[in-house]
Amino acid sequence: MAVATMGVVVLDCPDPRRLARFYADLLGWSVAPAGEGQSAEDWVEVEGPHGRRLAFQRAPGLVPPEWPSEEHSQQFHLDLYAPAARMDEAEREALDLGARLIQGDDGGARDFRVYLDPAGHPFCLCVQHD
Repeated sequence: MAVATMGVVVLDCPDPRRLARFYADLLGWSVAPAGEGQSAEDWVEVEGPHGRRLAFQRAPGLVPPEWPSEEHSQQFHLDLYAPAARMDEAEREALDLGARLIQGDDGGARDFRVYLDPAGHPFCLCVQHD
């Protein structure tokens, strides 16, 4: 039997509200109201289906990872899925929300594209395989 369960994934960032809004809009999730004892300036969560949550914690001195880099490892990234027929639409929306494309899919040769979110965290838009 497991001794722990997975809770929330937390991303450090300089502006938790801004990054929460970015991911809420990109994923179609909602920004959760601040919990008891939480400052909306320091901690913001977004809620998705099935109890999924993503949180954003203020880190004023954040030095974003570099991708790809041996010296400044990404440490982790998020894989977000979109249907193959909607990948271009998903990319346009991500870019309009403030993401930056850093590696394309090589004309469809790969089933993912790599971006940086507004705080510099890498994430991938991946083709959803049924």
